[in-house]
Parts: sequence; structure tokens; C-alpha cells
Amino acid sequence: MSRHPLVKWAQRSDKLFVTVELPDAKNVKLNLDPEGKFFFSATGGVDNVPYEIDIDLYDKVVVDESKASCTSRHICYLVKKAESKWWSRLLKQGGKPPLFLKVDWDKWVDEDEQDEKSAGDTGFGDFNFSVSRYIAMELL
Repeated sequence: MSRHPLVKWAQRSDKLFVTVELPDAKNVKLNLDPEGKFFFSATGGVDNVPYEIDIDLYDKVVVDESKASCTSRHICYLVKKAESKWWSRLLKQGGKPPLFLKVDWDKWVDEDEQDEKSAGDTGFGDFNFSVSRYIAMELL
């Protein structure tokens, strides 16, 4: 049986920031499809415990323009939305979100404050999304 890692998220009108907090993750895999199906799996910890996330995002995404990067503490995903608009929530289904899913208040910007952020701001600081050597990323 797999566990759920802590997942933080924030958004802009055109993209999502999804951060999976899983120190020393190994065998990281991501499946992302245009309909918004987001699947993540990895092993972590000394005992290589399996972790998994299988969620349906609120709306469609552009897989080819989405990126991933990995550090020793986080796996960060920059997911491009198919349509540039604010989502009312992260998940397609309504109701209370799962306990492992949290808002990333460090990256959060209100809709009316988005223009105050610089256009080149990725929200992930100096993360290098061109180097993804630790991630097997399957893009459907």
C-alpha cells in the first residue's frame, strides 16, 4: 500500500505550481495527460516506502509546455494550463480536498495581484527546469 506525500500548490492565470515534498525521493515518475490527469509515484525514506498521487486537475493542461525539476527535498512541477484563467480549486471534484494537499502560501498570489509579479517569475526562484535527470517524466 502506498502513502501520499505532502503536496503544495499555487497558481497564476496561465500555470500551476505543484511541489511534492518528499526528501530523498527515488524512482520518481510522473504521468500528465492533456485532460488534467496527474499521476506521481516515487519511493522515499530509508525503507524505500512507496508514495503515490493520482488526481484529476480542475481543467485541461498543455503537457508539452509543462516542466519538472527535482532536488534532494522536493519535486517541483510547473504545469501549463490549456486556457489562461484562474481555477476555483485544484481538483476537478468539489468538496473538501484530501489532507495531503495544501495551498503553498509562499508562492500564492491573488488574482488581482498577479500583474504586480514580474513576467519572468516562475514562482520557483532559481530552479533549473532544463535539468531533469532525476525524473522519468512520461508525457502522454
